[in-house]
Amino acid sequence: MMILSEAYTLSNGVRIPKLGLGTWFIDDDKAADAVTEAVAIGYRYIDTAQAYGNERGVGEGIRASGVQRAELFVSTKVAAEIKNHGDAATAIDGSLAALGLDHIDLMLIHSPQPWADFRGGDYAEGNRETWRALEQAYAAGKLRSIGVSNFEQRDLDNILSACTVAPQVNQLLVHAGNTPAELIAHCESKDVLVQAYSPIAHGAILKNPEVRAMADRYGVSVPQLCIRYTLQLGTVSLPKTGNPDHMRSNAQVDFVITDDDMDVLRNMRAQDYGEHSVFPVYSGR
Repeated sequence: MMILSEAYTLSNGVRIPKLGLGTWFIDDDKAADAVTEAVAIGYRYIDTAQAYGNERGVGEGIRASGVQRAELFVSTKVAAEIKNHGDAATAIDGSLAALGLDHIDLMLIHSPQPWADFRGGDYAEGNRETWRALEQAYAAGKLRSIGVSNFEQRDLDNILSACTVAPQVNQLLVHAGNTPAELIAHCESKDVLVQAYSPIAHGAILKNPEVRAMADRYGVSVPQLCIRYTLQLGTVSLPKTGNPDHMRSNAQVDFVITDDDMDVLRNMRAQDYGEHSVFPVYSGR
């Protein structure tokens, strides 16, 4: 599981592991066990969010892991509904308190719009205000790096036009079947590292016969192929699971997808998320 020791370097010099553990849908009372299991396996990056409702449990797991805090990378997100400076500053301190940490390695704006209006209205000014609170917490040493999530080009450029500290990360829905190539290229051109959440398409891609056939040719599972795909795109991959067996399997990606197969996966269009389409990040609204 060599990938667990590999890292990218953000534009501010902070090193960030290439593979992390996503914790969406892990209940707060189960998050501590999931985190300690992941850290014991070798994971050093844990991703959470205020909206997940499990920051307390994630923090408990970090403290119980037995690994020094400096060896772990923890990210969380300001709730999508917060679009003003005062509430954002309060929320940042709230995450620090909930996690029980003296600093957070990466904090993101969870979405450019509130979830109830995802991809809807104009919140440009509110995002700039929230970003200003992140910049101040970054300057104060509360946050080691700052970024955004679900930001399209116009949303990212809005921050870049007014910031004193540029976003170091944009966390996006990226998987075989949904590869926003132009947005990824734009982020790269601005020295913004892309993180891929739901690299296994929230499980929907497990039913895709084309992807399954390709995985069989490599002698790997569909999740392993999908995670490897996002890594070869140059993104951080954040598969989410509370199952230790899946955590181990997800990290067994020391193989290389050929250029031709990367092109096939990159050009694939498979965005049927089934029952999970009710979530704005999958429905686009």
